[in-house]
Amino acid sequence: MSDFRLAPGTIQLNHGSFGATPEPVMAAAEAWRRDFEADPTHFMRARWAPCLAEARAKLAAFLNADPAGLAFVTNASEGANAVLRSLAFAPGDEILVTSHGYRAVAKTVAHVCATSGAAMRVADVPFPLTDDAQILAPIEAALSTRTRLIVVDHITSPTTTVFPVAKIQALGRKRGIPVLIDGAHAPGQLALDLAALAPDFYIGNCHKWLFAAKGAAFLCVAPPFRMRLHPGTISHGYGQGLAAEFDWTGTRDVGAWLSVPEGIAYAERHGGWPALRARNAAMIDAAVATLAKAWGTRIGAGAGMRAQMGCVEIPLAGPADEARAQALWTKLHAAHRIQMPVIAFAGALWARPSAQIYNSPADYDALARVDWRALDA
Repeated sequence: MSDFRLAPGTIQLNHGSFGATPEPVMAAAEAWRRDFEADPTHFMRARWAPCLAEARAKLAAFLNADPAGLAFVTNASEGANAVLRSLAFAPGDEILVTSHGYRAVAKTVAHVCATSGAAMRVADVPFPLTDDAQILAPIEAALSTRTRLIVVDHITSPTTTVFPVAKIQALGRKRGIPVLIDGAHAPGQLALDLAALAPDFYIGNCHKWLFAAKGAAFLCVAPPFRMRLHPGTISHGYGQGLAAEFDWTGTRDVGAWLSVPEGIAYAERHGGWPALRARNAAMIDAAVATLAKAWGTRIGAGAGMRAQMGCVEIPLAGPADEARAQALWTKLHAAHRIQMPVIAFAGALWARPSAQIYNSPADYDALARVDWRALDA
């Protein structure tokens, strides 16, 4: 689509990693930056707080969330750090993650454990997956009397699987264990109702599937934890509540945060969010079926367990390690001008295509014709 500055001649099948911001939203972010620069002092003293409050209220309405429990952050990893580094852990405590978790968040957990004496425990969830029971059983089995926090992805980054977060949260609540839901990929891909889900902690990116400018994400916190959470940089808002602490950590460019309402509006002007989600989900369902048939391989997440990204096994035997995956990703782009992650997971190599408003079936037909053995030579 002409609204996106995507490179001509490149097939973009990796919306999942970094998103792609349409021109009207970039223009909105730039307009906010120019407004700021026109009178920085006035903006900081008189407009900063109310403008952020208005943008937060519009995001809260979209998510059906309580604005008082919503804070802007730069990305989901920053939100995860805020939660993990604000809570208190002690020797003997355990933080439970899954084998499908995002690597950066797992490293944050490892750091928190190293500095507190707690232990990171990993629930080994299999892959491919066909039903929720395969996810819930290993998580429940890994819980113990020492578990102090469960960290789980809503849509997993390496395997594109929609995890049953409400059921996982119920497992935690039954035992009095809070749950941090990493929803980095969920806003825009899924119809979120955070009031109904009532998460302890939920983090999500706005610059991926909500079309916002880069550097826009949110942290949603349940009432019992709001005064216990603090940003990585303590500043003037300390002790004044979630929004005050996270909004003001010093002078910064807030154009991306203030572009969030325009990102939401962009999809509303192009058929609406339900229609866009349905279109993209149908496209990725057809794509993974086409790819699996062309390559004679497995689909990662079963029907109903994916949203607008998919995983299909690449038809290559031999080592399935990170170095080989990265090399194939680079060669795929160099030889075919296809931009798409190659993932090493569960003893196999996987293609991870996305579907977004600018994609068409022809994009996946081109991917289906790729000779992986030639790329791997």
